[in-house]
Amino acid sequence: MNLPAGIYLLDVNALLALGVADHEFHERVARWVHTMGSIRSPHLATCSITELGFARVLAQAPAYGFTVIEARALLLRLKRAASDRFTFIPDKHGVAQLPAWVKTPKQITDGHLSELANAHGGILATLDEKIPRSYVIPR
Repeated sequence: MNLPAGIYLLDVNALLALGVADHEFHERVARWVHTMGSIRSPHLATCSITELGFARVLAQAPAYGFTVIEARALLLRLKRAASDRFTFIPDKHGVAQLPAWVKTPKQITDGHLSELANAHGGILATLDEKIPRSYVIPR
């Protein structure tokens, strides 16, 4: 899939991979972000769910050893370092906006993020190959 210009809402795992050098997919996501530099005004986006998920996962995962305060500070540094490329998508979507393909509890957040990105002219960027209408970050 070619990279569409516009907004890429990073899901929690993609955001973690970008921000944490020890993440198993850090190189993959960092390489993709680097290649985006040649595209006219691409933006990486976060939203409440992805930012809060980033802090929650880092603070819960013993492998990373982050506190909530450290996870928050890391995300703020990441966004500040690339402030010309990051945008925040406000979230006013509820259950009524879930797409029809959401059938199981595990699909709820993916469906929500996909619709949120789409409503703002963007696409959900993910490492998960099973999310309809998303952009899978290349290997």
